[in-house]
Amino acid sequence: MILVTGATGFLGSEVALQLVQQGHRIRCTRRAASLVPGILRPYQIQWVEADLMDFFALEDALKGITQVYHCAAWVSLKQADKKPMINANVTGTANVVNLCTEQNIRLVHVSSVAAIGLAKPGDLITENHHLDRDVETDGYAISKLESEMEVWRGIAEGLDAIIVNPSIILGANAGTTGSGQLFETVRKGLKFYTAGSSGFVDVEDVAKCMIRLMDSDISGERYIINAENREYKQITAEIADGFGVKRPATLAKPWIMNLAWRAARIIGVLTGKDPAIDKVSAQAATMTRNYDNSKIKKAIGIEFKPLSDTIKEVCAAD
Repeated sequence: MILVTGATGFLGSEVALQLVQQGHRIRCTRRAASLVPGILRPYQIQWVEADLMDFFALEDALKGITQVYHCAAWVSLKQADKKPMINANVTGTANVVNLCTEQNIRLVHVSSVAAIGLAKPGDLITENHHLDRDVETDGYAISKLESEMEVWRGIAEGLDAIIVNPSIILGANAGTTGSGQLFETVRKGLKFYTAGSSGFVDVEDVAKCMIRLMDSDISGERYIINAENREYKQITAEIADGFGVKRPATLAKPWIMNLAWRAARIIGVLTGKDPAIDKVSAQAATMTRNYDNSKIKKAIGIEFKPLSDTIKEVCAAD
């Protein structure tokens, strides 16, 4: 039997969907307050309540399991959440790693390109680049880096595991959080674009890569999962075209982004909601971060869905 953590989330639910559609028997963890995603409700899935911080609940969830897809993670831009988020993501991953090592369970761990360092200007970022923990301030990036370190520790102790580092994941089921927030913002009439660039990938392709890697004989490797690198100006323009609204036409210079994250923080404090943008993401929006996907292509022969097709699908679903 296969276990998926984080199956109530955007990526985890897609992994669970593809597995159950392929005829696998799967078990999924969820917290007591989490709802089963609509895309999974028609299927026979064994749901168990297990907070990853609860070692013994997780131990029970892993009984009879031979493979684990670890997709669960806490994501927050709130400064107040930084330390507890790091603690939760790292401790939860350590618990998964320790139990999988003890029980000889194969693991695919979902990290992020946020845990990968920067390349020299003009070069593509590869799996050989590493984030500098001493200078990084993004709590989420730190949590993913330190979670990876737990997996590497497990691998050194004999764990059969693979790490995947997806770029920005797009898909119709993202809702209005994460990458879905970008679509919602453009749909409502975004006027500004930024000068930066990043990697993007369809959620179906990320899940597909994870399953193919799990079913391979590969172990102890790290893979960037990225379909295409796009400038933010280009991607926001395509999203605007998909919704039939005006394209963002004004370049948001760094000083504008600095004002934006400060204003968002104030609004977040007043409303109690996650800020739409924080200092780290504001700075990232003006940076060029392009990723090399040659390693994953060589490993499993994946042909990624064109990003333009994904954008059209997301816009059509809204």
